[in-house]
Amino acid sequence: MTWKAATGLARPRQWTKNLTLFVGLLFARRMMDGPSVLLALQAFVAFCLASSAAYVFNDILDREADRLHPRKACRPLASGAIGPGEAGVLAVILATVALALGWLGGERLAIALAAYLLLQAAYNLKLKHVPTLEVFVLAAGFVIRVATGAWILAVEVSPWLLLCTMNLALFLALAKRRNELTEMEADAGAHRKVLDSYSPHLLDQMISIVASATVVTYSLYTLADQTVEKYGSTHMIWTTPFVIFGVFRYLYLIHQKQLGGSPEWVLLTDKPILATVVLWAAAAATIVYL
Repeated sequence: MTWKAATGLARPRQWTKNLTLFVGLLFARRMMDGPSVLLALQAFVAFCLASSAAYVFNDILDREADRLHPRKACRPLASGAIGPGEAGVLAVILATVALALGWLGGERLAIALAAYLLLQAAYNLKLKHVPTLEVFVLAAGFVIRVATGAWILAVEVSPWLLLCTMNLALFLALAKRRNELTEMEADAGAHRKVLDSYSPHLLDQMISIVASATVVTYSLYTLADQTVEKYGSTHMIWTTPFVIFGVFRYLYLIHQKQLGGSPEWVLLTDKPILATVVLWAAAAATIVYL
């Protein structure tokens, strides 16, 4: 197995999703606490390895369908650059090292990683074929990350923040399904069976609902009694415009630029989105720590 094939299977570009593990560190005012930062970094590395193991497992199962997709056909398994046996060994190694890191980080991190891997296994084997439920499972993966980032530090996380995370993840997942459906058209179902159960109109309605819910739940988080008491003011509400702009920008990219099929690519390459994330993080950190 070549290094290029291994990294292609591991999809390191997807590791940006694991940055949500640092949300608890930020809002718990632990960014300057060395042990807490090291534990969060350990959790980040462990979840990167665990998510890569899940991606390899997914590619083994989907290698035939991926050959029908214009971009996924270039993946190592779909292109034949690597065999399923070698890929399976890589998945086991990644998952084992992830769990070992989790165990070294404490019981809570180990439990969270095991739960995440079990959820991903269930998704890849069965749940990804169940309409609507499949996007909720994807969203649950993000909720697990945010909750884990707080749980391992023994800090309380706002239910509103977890609900906002779920809505944002649903928004991104549904946008991805819409992109796949419109890009593949008649061949969409052959690539991903569950796409036969959706239509662009249905997905647009769902996207509108969760986009609105994302803004509303984040706004409620900023004004919740728990938030105001923790930070001593209602200033967190002033970070809401960044969230609204980010949602608007992503909707623009979905409908006007036919993007949304790769949220991590959008995050890394779309300058307005990237600037919005950086400005939101800077504003939130200023309010939390000053």
